[in-house]
Amino acid sequence: MPEPDAALPPRSSSYSPLSDRLAQQRRSEKLLLLVVRLLFLVMLLTVTTLTIGSRVDEADPKAFSYSTISAILISTLAVGIIVLAVDSLTPNKRLASTVGIYLGICVGLLGALAVAKLIDVVAQAWQLTSAAAPNPYIELAKVVVGIVLCYLAVSFVLTTKDDFRLVIPYVEFAKQVRGVRPLLLDTSVLIDGRIEAMVQSGFIDAPVVIPGFVIEELQTLSDSGDRLKRSRGRRGLDVASRLQMNPAVDVSIDHFEVPAHSVDRMLVEVSRLHQMRILTTDYNLVKVAKISGATALNVNDLASGLKTVVLPGETIRVEIVRPGENEGQGVGYMPDGTMIVVDQGAAYIGSAVDVTVTNSLQTSAGRMIFARVDLLARTDGEESAERRGGSDSAGDSDAGGASITAAARLATQQPRYTERPPRGQPPRGHSPRR
Repeated sequence: MPEPDAALPPRSSSYSPLSDRLAQQRRSEKLLLLVVRLLFLVMLLTVTTLTIGSRVDEADPKAFSYSTISAILISTLAVGIIVLAVDSLTPNKRLASTVGIYLGICVGLLGALAVAKLIDVVAQAWQLTSAAAPNPYIELAKVVVGIVLCYLAVSFVLTTKDDFRLVIPYVEFAKQVRGVRPLLLDTSVLIDGRIEAMVQSGFIDAPVVIPGFVIEELQTLSDSGDRLKRSRGRRGLDVASRLQMNPAVDVSIDHFEVPAHSVDRMLVEVSRLHQMRILTTDYNLVKVAKISGATALNVNDLASGLKTVVLPGETIRVEIVRPGENEGQGVGYMPDGTMIVVDQGAAYIGSAVDVTVTNSLQTSAGRMIFARVDLLARTDGEESAERRGGSDSAGDSDAGGASITAAARLATQQPRYTERPPRGQPPRGHSPRR
């Protein structure tokens, strides 16, 4: 007799939640950055110590006392700590800003050198300094002017780097994106799940980027007390995890720091700054992205465009399942879920009827078809009644059966006469013999 399942050893599983893998990746990045910073301090102190040691052998030993060496090492360590503090306070650096600062410093130093030469010429003309005894105030003025010019150049480049223009010939530098632009996934498209089928079919050949704040929103939904929200959040996390393990697409999870509060606004800002395309099923997000100058693709638009097109004048058969919003309307659905609004179709609820398409409306929220009941068609009940009538009178022709059915319909649909006759007159249709 086999042992119960409780006696079996637990199975080892290599699957780990997506949130755990993200946390492990962040810890690895922090550890690597810590090692780099420690190596920076060690190299800075080592180079300073070796430089001082080489100078002590050549110069006067009394010139480098222990207090002097200690002060130099402490100053070097303080400079390294300040650099690390500035680096820690700016965790999200941009290449454009770094290059702008470097360019501004170079331009400021060139301007400071030119101004220093001009100050020397003016000082020699006015005999304010000499080669044997330079004026310390003039040297201080050179340093101050150099610092001011470097600051102004850096500030100017940083504030105008996005619309930097050449004065002649008025050429504007624009950021060009080469290759396929990456797709930025929204929370709704991960919960929807159709992105997996699109990836598996090979229609998506661009890199896929899942922002970190989208993962955080899915995790918040997964921890919600609402059962529906909790299931939606878990479904989105599962889809993101399966996309990461799918070899047919390049998926990366990036953490962006953008000055926005809502997830939709952060998606729009990331799309504009990094030249990405948003993939979503949210109709309102597509409108906001278009207004903000970003590119957004709606999966519902693609799905609607791939549906079967029904042309006006075409006759289709549909089952009326419920009344419509307006009086006399009936609503039915095609096999793919497309809603059909049938004019004067409320009388055929619960039965299938042939309708003629009059118009179709295509929106991002879905497709809607408008139709009217075909007066020459018969419902299923009328067809069965006609078949029963045909079995009773097998000798009748098809035209005779159709005329009998039409006469029966007119007889049953006529309004009842409810008007009372005047006093003293017999009712209409009443025989005085009875």
